[in-house]
Amino acid sequence: MPSALSPRPRAALRRPATESFPMRCLLIGVALLFLVLFLFVPLVSVFVEAFRKGFSYYCDSITNHDAWAAIKLTLLVAAISVPLNTVFGVAASWCIAKYQFRGRSLLVTLVDLPFAVSPVISGLIYVLVFGLQGWFGPWLRAHNIQIIFAVPGIVLATIFVTFPFVARELIPLMETQGNDAEYAALTLGANGWQTFWRVTLPNIKWGLFYGIILCNARAMGEFGAVSVVSGHIRGLTNTLPLHVELLFNDYNLAGSFACASLLILLALVTLGLKSFIEWRNSRTHQEPPP
Repeated sequence: MPSALSPRPRAALRRPATESFPMRCLLIGVALLFLVLFLFVPLVSVFVEAFRKGFSYYCDSITNHDAWAAIKLTLLVAAISVPLNTVFGVAASWCIAKYQFRGRSLLVTLVDLPFAVSPVISGLIYVLVFGLQGWFGPWLRAHNIQIIFAVPGIVLATIFVTFPFVARELIPLMETQGNDAEYAALTLGANGWQTFWRVTLPNIKWGLFYGIILCNARAMGEFGAVSVVSGHIRGLTNTLPLHVELLFNDYNLAGSFACASLLILLALVTLGLKSFIEWRNSRTHQEPPP
């Protein structure tokens, strides 16, 4: 039996703090109230307004020419920007986590830069660089190349806004894993590519999938930067978020909410994939090694 001056047992130190039953009910009730008021009710309201004029009007709103062009452009921009950001994220995280070099802190800061810069500012930067009155504007006009108010500008703005997501998921993961497995593979005669494909990539695959999902969600829902560089041309440079704003400004509330419901459905699919990856990742870590 420990004396009065002896330290407390470790089990007692690790014992979690417990709240009374009324306090637990209060905390859970406050959390549920916030979820209902600020998440569930707005989401339900979007679908209620989307179907206010009937299912046929809803279908017409999401399948007309302008809406379909906005959907295709949104998917196209995501299909271009997400793979490019994936390549950059893997390369940047590999470089930052596996090597020590001069300028490493600067590279980490640059990776985080889009988190600190307003998307509107990033769009204005591209207008300054590639616009008709910008730095490369006269040369682009002379060669009949249009970036601003066209698809290339939308892709560039989306890439800038979304490129930290994959890298930010992989950098802590790679730093935690260390370099022992890679050193062992190199010692056994594997070259750089073999080490990456057979050792590094299997260890980071779930974190990579998670970063890709977040990057894709932001790419499809980006508004600020795309709004600056798109020019809001109906049926040509309007992505789905811009098309929602355009319909709302035209007082077509049912049509705007119908298109907004598509964005919500895409977000729900993204959350479903995110939850699956988290579940699969936890299962992977819980399974005993063979």
